Amino acid sequence: MHSFLVEPVVILQPIPHLVLHSSDLNSRQLPLVGNNCWTIGRSEDNTFVIPDRWISRNHAMLQSMETGEFYLIDLGSRNGTFVNGRRVSIPVTLRNGDRLTFGQTELDFVCPQNRPTANADDSDSRDFTATATLHVRRLISVLVIDIRDFTVLTRQLDEKVLSEVIGTWFRQAGNIIREYGSWVDKYIGDAVMAVWTHGAQGVDRDEALRICQAIAALHQMTSNLYHQYPLPFPLKIGAGVNTGFAMVGNTGSGDRPDYTALGDTVNAAFRLESATKQLGLDIALGERTYQHLAEQIGNVQFLERYCVDLKGYDTPTPTHACSFADLDRFLRATLGTVR
Repeated sequence: MHSFLVEPVVILQPIPHLVLHSSDLNSRQLPLVGNNCWTIGRSEDNTFVIPDRWISRNHAMLQSMETGEFYLIDLGSRNGTFVNGRRVSIPVTLRNGDRLTFGQTELDFVCPQNRPTANADDSDSRDFTATATLHVRRLISVLVIDIRDFTVLTRQLDEKVLSEVIGTWFRQAGNIIREYGSWVDKYIGDAVMAVWTHGAQGVDRDEALRICQAIAALHQMTSNLYHQYPLPFPLKIGAGVNTGFAMVGNTGSGDRPDYTALGDTVNAAFRLESATKQLGLDIALGERTYQHLAEQIGNVQFLERYCVDLKGYDTPTPTHACSFADLDRFLRATLGTVR
């Protein structure tokens, strides 16, 4: 990986780049070309080395996708990464004109083909644009899949190989999720959020099994990447699933998702995925997801009940968790086969 101290660069074409603001009132332009990911931090092994003592040695990463989208990923920095004044807790999609803050350093993201969704100075306008289209209350199941030890991987893997691995993972994850009746709501750096919508009668048996099959297939696909790429260690994922009501709406066109979802049901799915690390297991289901699975299938003894402290929740939350091996045995017993 090539690294360099930030120096002025002349941008002759309207290519994606960062504009670094400095105290001497001079702006420096950092081109986002030639690679698919760029790291930012104080350490010399970063793509963009910024000598700001408030920035972590490996602070954040920018990643471009085949769709032309750019994601900003915080790499576990001590003082946080901010977009338009809001801290990044999960990877976010960038839009032209977004203001990025690392420590005491501010940069503007410039990507002419990515039109801004709102005025960057209006901190509430982006949320308003999103929520204004969420107009139907539906029963949904939300699956969040996250690559474990992703930060460690970024430090040990060549950026070209890293980009190829993540691109392959996203593409194959999308194919699997669509195969099992869902859509990918978000590709977020090192994670995928998928949504199944259910009818008024609740989650039927086929839907419950498809969610389980999708998780098993995603685990198998992720494990196989170790045999396709020169990875320092086999990739693993964690999975959180939550079922409940949320507001969903038609917000995209073309090759973008038709629907998106917002609400506590979605937030809890992300928290449940994080809870798998506390439990030392692979999959965590929300209470309602477990109830639907138990009602439709009956034999769910492969799941153990726990109470976990989810970030942002005042009281311990019941969850039911298991390993991928437990899930595979369940699917073999129920369906006779497993992917």
